Amino acid sequence: MTRDTHDEARELIALGEALSDAQQAWLRGHFDECEACRHYAEAANAVVRTLRSLPVAADSRLVRATQMRVRQRALELQRQQERLWVICVCCIAVTLGTAFTTSVLWRGLAWMGQQARLSAAVWQIGLVALGLMPAIVAGILLLARGTYLADHKGSFQG
Repeated sequence: MTRDTHDEARELIALGEALSDAQQAWLRGHFDECEACRHYAEAANAVVRTLRSLPVAADSRLVRATQMRVRQRALELQRQQERLWVICVCCIAVTLGTAFTTSVLWRGLAWMGQQARLSAAVWQIGLVALGLMPAIVAGILLLARGTYLADHKGSFQG
């Protein structure tokens, strides 16, 4: 199916000012040959000018509703940023606490290993196991919870 040149000209007229130089040149050439398309373009331009000259005022309810939504979104973004800040501070606190606790445990287990005459490898393995235990327990609990939900509700959502 071939496109009619008049249909193509109307599509280009509808694009308005977003035409390339080649499209504008083709359109001007078509206007020289086709009076109907030239009148159509003039009418379209007149409508656009008329619409641009009309003042558009938003209803006060629309303005209030928009302002309310903008404020809600700003508050939501602020809360999200505050939560992120709290998470960062908590991560730093946990990291520092872990470093302190690990150094104390290292010294304590080294002392206990010396008192019990254990090799360094034995008490160091004990330190690693003690350090990994919370993660292992949390993993087991999460796995058990996920298995329980899948068996009883058919879904992993809580």
